[in-house]
Parts: sequence; structure tokens; C-alpha cells
Amino acid sequence: MEIISIKIIGSANQKKAGGVQRSVINFFTAMSEKLMENVKKTKKIGEDDPRRIVHSIKVGLALTLVSLFYYFRPLYDGFGQAGMWAILTVVVVFEFTIGGTLSKSINRGVATLLAGALGVGAEYLAGLCGDKGEPIVLGLLVFLLAATSTFTRFIPHVKKKYDYGVLIFILTFSLVAVSGYRVNLILQLAHQRLATILLGGATCIIISIFVCPVWAGQDLHNLVSGNIEKLATFLEGFGGDDDKDKSYLEGYKNVLNSKATEESLANFAWWEPAHGGFRYNHPWKHYLKIGGLSRECASHIETLAGYSVNSKHTQAKEASSSELHLKIQPSCKKLSTESGEALRELATALKNKTFPSAAAETHIKNSKSAAEELKRVLENSSLLPTKLDLQEIMPLLVTSSVLIDVVACVERIAVSVNELSEKAGFVREAVSADQKQLLRRGIVKPVDDEHGVEATPTFTNTLKHL
Repeated sequence: MEIISIKIIGSANQKKAGGVQRSVINFFTAMSEKLMENVKKTKKIGEDDPRRIVHSIKVGLALTLVSLFYYFRPLYDGFGQAGMWAILTVVVVFEFTIGGTLSKSINRGVATLLAGALGVGAEYLAGLCGDKGEPIVLGLLVFLLAATSTFTRFIPHVKKKYDYGVLIFILTFSLVAVSGYRVNLILQLAHQRLATILLGGATCIIISIFVCPVWAGQDLHNLVSGNIEKLATFLEGFGGDDDKDKSYLEGYKNVLNSKATEESLANFAWWEPAHGGFRYNHPWKHYLKIGGLSRECASHIETLAGYSVNSKHTQAKEASSSELHLKIQPSCKKLSTESGEALRELATALKNKTFPSAAAETHIKNSKSAAEELKRVLENSSLLPTKLDLQEIMPLLVTSSVLIDVVACVERIAVSVNELSEKAGFVREAVSADQKQLLRRGIVKPVDDEHGVEATPTFTNTLKHL
């Protein structure tokens, strides 16, 4: 019995040891898989935009240079512990774009200079009040300036461009005013901190501009033109004959989520000097207007995308014998294709910093002509839908309505792009004889004198006739 018990215990111990071994192996296997997954994600981040790798190297270079304040005795003797402020400045102000770096560097430098001067003045004023009155006056001044400065951060214009500067102003004034109560060499302290902060900011600006520069203005320009191109890709695909290729259904989604990026880039671009064909005082705000119109168009396109993949649209396409479907399909295809080609021309012109070509205007006129034809078909249709018919044709009616709205959006985008080209001084390409002939073929529509736009019936009136 004892031998049997020993064998049973030994077998149990072996199973327990085997279970622990398997657990350890599974743990390291899971860790290695997780590590490889993170490596792939990191590699993809670098491959998506190699400038991120260059930016990381630039930050490392800037930190190495300002660290010389500690490594070399002559520099350390001149600035002392204040050299640490140069390192902190590099860490907090070096941004990915030149505009972001300039924004933070200028905000930090001006705020430090102003707050340091006021802090020294506050210390001098408090010193006139005697030993008992000095802390009271300092506390009162710190309270007033901190409260006032904090309130200004709620002002939209200040928050948009100078929020970081106001924050540094509060921090620097409080440090100088409070520390000056215990430190006698307050002027030397303020001078050292200001000098090291300016040197740190200057180092960031020089490296950011002269070592593989990344301009926020150029990124904003590329983003807005790229978004218009994505809309063009969708409309061309939606009006095309290839029903199997649905790759065009994804690009527009990035347009819907681009508002925050556009606003950030426009803010940083405002700080940048003239560069790459962008003049001083370039109309960066106008890019936000174009971006807003692009998102409006993308919201209409999202509806079209829904009817491209849901079951209702599939039923409508299968009902190809429907009289209404056969009547409106050519106009819908032409409207979508012409609108897409117009956006393509606008995106190309914007990307190349030129005025839109005559072809863009021709495509817009063709799309408006197709929209008018579509409205006439719907208004004159003798098909009176029953409940069953209404369920079948409603996707067609909604699609037609959205496409007509898209034409209006495309026209507004074209007007806005032309305004930007005028304000920015883009190159105006010469119109050839062939292009002039194409323009003469465009169909001119009635114009509403009050608003200066085409007087076209709304789609609501069209639905009333059905």
C-alpha cells in the first residue's frame, strides 16, 4: 500500500510540475507574441510617415546640444543650475511641425521675459512695504495676476494662439515673485533662467527649420486637397459601371474626422514664415472653410455609401425593370461622375497651387445639367407608387435627392477654391482654344439676382409631384 501511495504522489507531482512548465511556456509564448505585435505596430507608425523617425532624431540632437551647459565647466560656471531650464525648454517646445515649435518657443520666450520683469518689479514694490508688508503685497500681486491671467485663457482668441504663453506667464511670475522673497540675487536668477530658456528655444527653432523641416502649412495644404480628391474618388466610383469594386467606399470617412487636425495645422501655420510658395500672411483660415464644405459633402456621400451596401439599395438595383429606375439611372450616373471629375480637377489645381482649370467649370455645368434632367424626369414621371412600390423606389428617390445636394456642395467648393486661389496669388494657367470651346458648350442656367446663385427647384417640390 505504501508503494502504491508513493507512486500516486509521484504521479501527482509530475502532473503538477508539467502543468507549471506548460504555464511558463504559455506565458513566454504570449509575451513574445505581444512583443512581436507591438514591434509590427511601431514599424507601421514609422512606415506611415518616416518624418516621425526624423523628428525623434532631431529632438535627441537638440537635447544633446543643450546638455553642454552641464557637460562643459565654462558653460556651467556661467549659468549654473539654471542650465536645466534649457533642457526643460527643449522637451516642452519641440513640436513635430515648424509652426508648432515656433508657437511654443515664442510664447514661452515672451511670457518668460514679461513675467520675469513683472516679478522683479513686484519684488521691488513689495520691498518698499517693509518686512511685515512684503509677503502681504507679494501674495496680493500673485493672486491678482494669476486670477486675471487664468481668466484670459477662456477668451477664444487667446486660448487658440496664446494659451501656452499665458500658462508660462503664470508659472514664471509666481516662481520669480515667491522665490525672490528668500533669494537675494533675484536679478541674477531671472537673467540666467531667461537666457537658458531663450537658448533652448533658439536651438529648437534652428534645428526644426534647417534639419528636414516639416511645415504645418504644407501639411494643411496637402490634407485639404487630399480630402477633396477622396470625395472625387467616391463619386467617380459610385457613378461607374464596376459594381464589384467597392474600394471607393472607405476614403471619404477620413474626411469626416479631419476637422481637429485642420484647425490645429491652420493655427500652427499662422506662426510660420513664408515658405514653399506660401507667401507671408497666407489665407490659412480659408482652408478651414474649404475643409468645412468638404465635410458637408462627405456627410451627403455617407448617405450614398449606406445605400450602396444596404439591402434596400440592393433591392432597387435588382428591380432593373422598374420604369423609374431605368429613367433616372443615366442621369444619376452622369451627375455622380461629372461631380467627381470636377472635384478631381479642383484637387489637382489646389495641390499644384494653380487656379482651377476650365475643365472643372465644364464638369460642374455638366453635373448641374444632369441634375436638372433628373429633376425633370422625377417631376414628369407618370409612375404613381403604391405602398409596395414606394418601398422599392424610396432608395432611388433618396439617392437622387442626395446627389442633387452633392452638386450644390461641389459648386460651393469650386467657388471657395477659386477664392483661395485669388487670395493666395496662385498661378493662373492660360486657357487654350480647346478649353474655350468646351466652355462654350456648357449649359447656362437662370440666375437668381437676389442671391447670385442658380434658381433651381428644391427636391421637396419634386417629391410632391410623385
